[in-house]
Amino acid sequence: MKHDRILLAHGGGGSLTKELVEEILLPALDNPVLRTLDDAAVVAINGDRLAFTTDGYVVKPMFFPGGDIGRLAVCGTVNDLAMQGAQPLWLSLSLILEEGLSIADLQKVVASIRAAADEAGVKVATGDTKVVERGKCEGMYIVTSGIGRVVAEHRLGCAHVKPGDAVIVNGPLGDHGVAVMSRREGIAFQTSVVSDCAPLWGLVKRILGTGVPVHALRDPTRGGVAAAVNDIARASGVGIRLTETALPVRPDVRGACDLLGLDPLTIANEGKVIVFCPGSDAERVLAALKRDPLGKEACVIGAVTETPKGMALLRTRIGGERIVDLPTGEDLPRIC
Repeated sequence: MKHDRILLAHGGGGSLTKELVEEILLPALDNPVLRTLDDAAVVAINGDRLAFTTDGYVVKPMFFPGGDIGRLAVCGTVNDLAMQGAQPLWLSLSLILEEGLSIADLQKVVASIRAAADEAGVKVATGDTKVVERGKCEGMYIVTSGIGRVVAEHRLGCAHVKPGDAVIVNGPLGDHGVAVMSRREGIAFQTSVVSDCAPLWGLVKRILGTGVPVHALRDPTRGGVAAAVNDIARASGVGIRLTETALPVRPDVRGACDLLGLDPLTIANEGKVIVFCPGSDAERVLAALKRDPLGKEACVIGAVTETPKGMALLRTRIGGERIVDLPTGEDLPRIC
């Protein structure tokens, strides 16, 4: 490890998170299921393929335009299952509450959890509640785990992407990160942007229903699209070339990024899926996506190439190319 203490950036989904996982966690806990480092583990039990995932949510603030920590926890967990082609079925829910949290805020978050679970078609099957001293938790943290049944006919994963694949996204990038940042103490600003936080299983089901041999699905949360394409490029040993003029970014999001000196490619999303499928099938996937409310603005943003292996590049508006770096951490932590 390059550092002898944990930094906020170690939780940002970038290079320091990768270092933490690969140098501390994976060597101690290594096994064939964990080693894939996909969004969810896929295991076989009595012939059934099940997907299993877990995640923690420490978003600051708890309430933001378009959502709150409760909706975020449900959507983030079911989406990790969906990325493995799994229909979400059951969730666990662990609440870590701070002494002094208002009952009204707790009730609001729990109602949001219920509404998001109903929307996603899952049930909360078990849970736990802990309370910590005032000043130790900033209101509430949530930990969720999810179980789903894999319905995809073939295995999806980071290592299955191939040269010639198209890179597709279902809509505008950066909405979630900018929505949260717009309410962050110390940098709050006025914007019409709301979080894209949404359960994606219905959208993924449409993609799988096309019969297209999709190679991988990835939700670009922490570290944004930049982290996702770098992970895919390295796991599959391919190059990924994105086109800047094809990237869907709302004017308000681009303006906020310009104001704060941020790159929309590194901003977190919570209702987006990046699809890697054969380029010859891209139009079929796009047509399916656009039939869904969450995919009306779907578009091709790049392609997979033989080289440069393990790297992602961006063709800029002026015709040059730059490396899409794996971010060190998050430009602003505590986004999810």
